[in-house]
Amino acid sequence: MKRVFALLCVLALPASPIVQAAAAPEAAFDPGSSLDAGAAGRFARLALDCAHREFPNKISHVMQSDADARPPRELTPSFYGCYDWHSSVHGHWLLARLAKLHPEAGFAAPARAALARSLTAENIAAELAYLRGPGRASFERPYGLAWLLQLAAELGTWDDAQAREWSETLAPLETEAAQRLMAWLPKLNYAIRSGEHSQTAFAFGLVSDWARARGDLGMARLLDARGRLYYERDRDCALGYEPSGEDFLSPCLAEADFMRRILAQDEFVAWLTRFLPTIPTDGRADWLPPGVVTDRADPKLAHIDGLNLSRAWMLEGIASGLPDDDHRRAALLAAARAHTDAALPAVTGEHYEGGHWLGTFAVYLTSRAGL
Repeated sequence: MKRVFALLCVLALPASPIVQAAAAPEAAFDPGSSLDAGAAGRFARLALDCAHREFPNKISHVMQSDADARPPRELTPSFYGCYDWHSSVHGHWLLARLAKLHPEAGFAAPARAALARSLTAENIAAELAYLRGPGRASFERPYGLAWLLQLAAELGTWDDAQAREWSETLAPLETEAAQRLMAWLPKLNYAIRSGEHSQTAFAFGLVSDWARARGDLGMARLLDARGRLYYERDRDCALGYEPSGEDFLSPCLAEADFMRRILAQDEFVAWLTRFLPTIPTDGRADWLPPGVVTDRADPKLAHIDGLNLSRAWMLEGIASGLPDDDHRRAALLAAARAHTDAALPAVTGEHYEGGHWLGTFAVYLTSRAGL
């Protein structure tokens, strides 16, 4: 009923690109990838190493009594590894995406085995019960829920019998995540403009791609409406103030990368001119230097490696929303290359707490997942 209500609330909106795509899911994703099998194997090993590695673990767990003092593997039996719940979810997305793109690679069979171990009906039922427990209305909202939907989209667009089984098994949790976001957004009066997990723009990008892949017109229209409400009148984003010291997402670039998903191209061209008027037209890269990481053993300071990766794919995304002859494209792509070159060598897994999640960001970038 929540999803039906949200759909009725926004049904009269004009069709944006995401709404049009959601109405025709068969044209959803371009599976093209610039990620070679060697790099894919390196990133797959990072996810395989943590998918069922329970400790160390940083849980966001509201306790109602002594009975809630339980280990992560009992609380959330599908997604207890990789240091925290959202990293476990997107680590599973990484494994699904790489096995899908490189089905003959040596890592594909271990990736499938890890997915099969996690995505059982019993485990997902326990995850759903946990999510619905008292005091968890805002659990992993919006970042973790958005990644859960991204995992569902990856499985749902994989032409593979086993993946279809996993997709069906995950469906109850997928529905719960979507319903929670659809119930929350009409009540969210303001965008959340942080550079970390709470940011709305990045999550909206993931969820809009899920809506397109799954043909969820209600979610697509709701995101279009809320996105325009939050962001359409924004001007002169303070890109010069970024990054904050612990950012792994750019508030300015993530917003632009989301808006190119919901605005028609001519609208986006004009909006971007108002929003980021300082993008150069001479093709240079130095207008946005990569962030500097001073200590990769510190899990918060290491966020800047993730910022460089996410900036790179957001810059590419923004460029993809512009016409081929737009003079800003060259500078956007040059800055994306500089950030990619700065960030990819740091995705090593040397420091578990600081880097357990970076493989996902590397795969999202190099496999062009958001394009």
